[in-house]
Amino acid sequence: MKKTPLLHPELSRVIARMGHTDKLVVADAGLPIPPDVQRIDLALTPGIPAFLDTLRVIAEELEVAEFMVAEELTESNPALVAAIQALFPEAKMFVVRHAQFKVIVGSARAVVRTGETTPYANVILISGVTF
Repeated sequence: MKKTPLLHPELSRVIARMGHTDKLVVADAGLPIPPDVQRIDLALTPGIPAFLDTLRVIAEELEVAEFMVAEELTESNPALVAAIQALFPEAKMFVVRHAQFKVIVGSARAVVRTGETTPYANVILISGVTF
């Protein structure tokens, strides 16, 4: 049995297959997911699982060099942005408008959909390397 905290086999497989600069999106329940991008749907009910809970587990499994959030999140919820930064203190943060964010989602390996209902609670994680 795995020793790391991530138990979801589909999410674990996606992370294991990621290379340098690949993108993984952790999204709220409402982010549109392009049909050609893999969807890992964890949403059970509003708020479950929470965005930050999901992101904490992924942070233990994935080496993140950079991450991207929507400008609208920085304006409406700076505390959530600070929590994301705290999970990835060495990663560089990029900020784009939400419309551009949704376009970039189309180049992700996968989108992890949570039950989060906080507006703009989405992040694009850009993988780094461990060496």
